[in-house]
Amino acid sequence: MVLDTIKTLVLDEADRMLDMGFYDEIVKIGSNMPRGKQTLLFSATFPENIEKLAKALLNQPLTIKVDTVIEENKIDEILYETSDKFKTLTALIQSYKPESLLIFCNTKAEVISLTDTLAGRGHSVIDIHGDLDQRDRNESVIAFSNGSKRILVATDVASRGLDIKNIELVINYDLPFDAEVYTHRIGRTGRADAIGKAISLFTPKDSEKCTYVLDIAKKAQMKDLRVDAKFKMQSSYDTLCLHGGKKTKLRAGDILGTLCKEIGIDNTLIGKINITDTKSYVAIHHTVIDKVLKALKKVKIKKKKYMAWILD
Repeated sequence: MVLDTIKTLVLDEADRMLDMGFYDEIVKIGSNMPRGKQTLLFSATFPENIEKLAKALLNQPLTIKVDTVIEENKIDEILYETSDKFKTLTALIQSYKPESLLIFCNTKAEVISLTDTLAGRGHSVIDIHGDLDQRDRNESVIAFSNGSKRILVATDVASRGLDIKNIELVINYDLPFDAEVYTHRIGRTGRADAIGKAISLFTPKDSEKCTYVLDIAKKAQMKDLRVDAKFKMQSSYDTLCLHGGKKTKLRAGDILGTLCKEIGIDNTLIGKINITDTKSYVAIHHTVIDKVLKALKKVKIKKKKYMAWILD
């Protein structure tokens, strides 16, 4: 790859990249770019290794520090001790009945396994982890944010930079390895003016590891839960994908107009529309999604036919 025309280098979540062991790669890439480029480095923390990276890549940098004001009581932090985490998770879902739920696991294998199990129990669920390519990660976030998937199961790839409004509940299925990761995880709820809830599960052998949580979260009892065994986190919507986006000058109004006027779908059955450079995603009520798919084989949007399918 030729890098001699690069004018700006942006390093976002730099501390996370270093945690993943990419120091040498970052320095190598940066050193193969023009000396006169502008370099911007963003980091939630500024430990010694970030300072070292900054000195290696930045030339007389302007340093901007932001003080984060954390509002007390915005996130209700709760602990449940358990010897059977999946049984406890099921009880929590059927008791709290959240509109949206973000579950964190420590490994990709656990994320995949838990997602498959929850789907098999009838929940609308999707996952996000490091083995997915960027397109699949983006689609997982879109499906979760538009409500067609009500549960997102994730590794810590989603604990930073995931800004989705109105995540009602975060559950740490696996306790994170340190307090900083815990803070990032639970910060996915209670954003802006919203109030959030964060629940952590721990087994007796996790007691030492979770002392940082025990100091701040209140311990609750399973016997106090009111479980509705019939409840499932099912969505009334599916996500329709169109093979066209900003590069084909496709707009939300064009899609909405075609669905309502040309195909005859009531606008109350159409949810959020997300448009990327090459694709568009539309949340559509499951009762009419098949009608839309069939119609789009003949109906054009802005005088052009677009291939359409349902996001899994």
